[in-house]
Amino acid sequence: MPQAPLTIIVGSNNPVKINAAKVAISQYFPDRKINCSGMHAPSLVADQPMTDAETKLGAINRAQFCQSQYQSNAQEADFFIAMEGGVDNFDHGPATFAYMAIIHNQQLSVGRSALLPLPTQVYQALEQGEELGHVMDKLFNTHNIKQKGGAIGLLTHGLATRESIYTQAIILAMAPFMNAEFFNN
Repeated sequence: MPQAPLTIIVGSNNPVKINAAKVAISQYFPDRKINCSGMHAPSLVADQPMTDAETKLGAINRAQFCQSQYQSNAQEADFFIAMEGGVDNFDHGPATFAYMAIIHNQQLSVGRSALLPLPTQVYQALEQGEELGHVMDKLFNTHNIKQKGGAIGLLTHGLATRESIYTQAIILAMAPFMNAEFFNN
């Protein structure tokens, strides 16, 4: 008898984020049908988070919003997944990254992507209130890069993309759910 499909709710309508969640979860559950959809979920942080802590909080807020919306409507989902991209100025220089927040059975797991170094001029524009996607569009003469390869795709010459980095970070953040016997003691 086939198993019921897995339902994943992503805290964004951005197709890059929705697809990253679906790809990541399907790698853990290759024999399951996966229903993955996005919804608007406020981060309750700045449009361009400028610190590690603010970025993490944005992801958690989005995932918790999705969960609360579903529970208040008596709907269920297997995973609520949210991603928040941000920047920070580390001792080795400015970089961008993303946090993943995943809620499964009332348990929260948080993961983070790798760091992508940013040119100083890009970071300075962000400090002036611009968003990374807009700055990269101006610098590279692209349009709406944040719903495509992102700054990651541009700066790595397409060897990594926003989706590939999100997918990897979600796979890592799933570890506590996939190994509950080691994490729940």
